Amino acid sequence: MTREPVSTAASSTATGSKSEQAYAQLKDRILSGEMTPGYRLVLSSIATDMGFSVVPVREAIRRLEAEGLVHFERNVGATVAGIDPDLYLHTMQTLSIIEGAATALAAPSISAGDLAKARDLNRKMRAVLDAFDPVRFTQLNTEFHALLYGPCPNPHILDLVHRGWNRLNRMRTSTFRYVPDRSHASVEEHDHLLDLIEAGAPASDVEHAARAHRTNTLNAFLAQAHQPPSPI
Repeated sequence: MTREPVSTAASSTATGSKSEQAYAQLKDRILSGEMTPGYRLVLSSIATDMGFSVVPVREAIRRLEAEGLVHFERNVGATVAGIDPDLYLHTMQTLSIIEGAATALAAPSISAGDLAKARDLNRKMRAVLDAFDPVRFTQLNTEFHALLYGPCPNPHILDLVHRGWNRLNRMRTSTFRYVPDRSHASVEEHDHLLDLIEAGAPASDVEHAARAHRTNTLNAFLAQAHQPPSPI
């Protein structure tokens, strides 16, 4: 079946070179989960789909490789990269510490309005659990945590948190695609964290809850990554 040409926000607003447009479209497909890990990036097919020659597509794929979203396999060619377990481990370990500290420092400055927004985001996350959409869940999760660590008064800690989240986003749009069962516990932990902040709990309690929340997601991913393959 012939695939319709892509029309995404990334591609429709692209005004740069064909290489820039190809890069934007491919990155959008990868980060949205349309192109999953292991997906073969066949130059000729992609070029035809986009209405370009293979040259800008090749340049776009090289850029994506430099960002870690694509890798080349011998005798296979370019494929969409999966999560690097070591990079994910180190990023999540770091985030558990710095985001925990940022959330604890931010807690006294989080307004009642932001708490209400955070609870509404968590309700929306619950709403997608039955017909689970990992990309949507992750988008809401990102907004949720940004509300909590955003008021952190220490700009250096906040910068490190932003770097950690950006690194996660470059690796993959959704960890929950790999560990969907983790999403149920995640929203419960969100409620607990919000209850602590709303009650004016000690900073150490808020930091501990935020760190444990991040660590629990990491542990779920590592447990899944180390499961033996299912028998055929």
